[in-house]
Amino acid sequence: SVLHLQEMMTTSGGKIFATNGKKADFHTTLEKCQEAGGSIAAPSNMSENDAILYFVKRYNTYAYIGIKESLIPSKFQFLDGTKLSYTNWHSKEASGKGEEECVEMYTDGTWNDKKCNQNRLVVCQF
Repeated sequence: SVLHLQEMMTTSGGKIFATNGKKADFHTTLEKCQEAGGSIAAPSNMSENDAILYFVKRYNTYAYIGIKESLIPSKFQFLDGTKLSYTNWHSKEASGKGEEECVEMYTDGTWNDKKCNQNRLVVCQF
């Protein structure tokens, strides 16, 4: 199933990041990545953030990343509940205060909390 993502791949720190160049909402992105045998791209350091940014810049569009707001408003974590040890929030973000549960990456590599129903570039990690 990785062959479906052959259009674009890059690696960082033992992870493979890939995109099919298509856009989807957060839930659909999760499904597409799982179908391909991976998960939604979730940067745990600057190098991995840069790997995802490579696609964001190439397609000149934002991408969701595998980070969501916890049950505590304005506290974000990885999808498995792990605390973030690395963040790259845009100035004055995260600002949704419980209204914006998902996280997108801007074309400069910084993050913004956003509603989960927008269509963003699908980027998966393996």
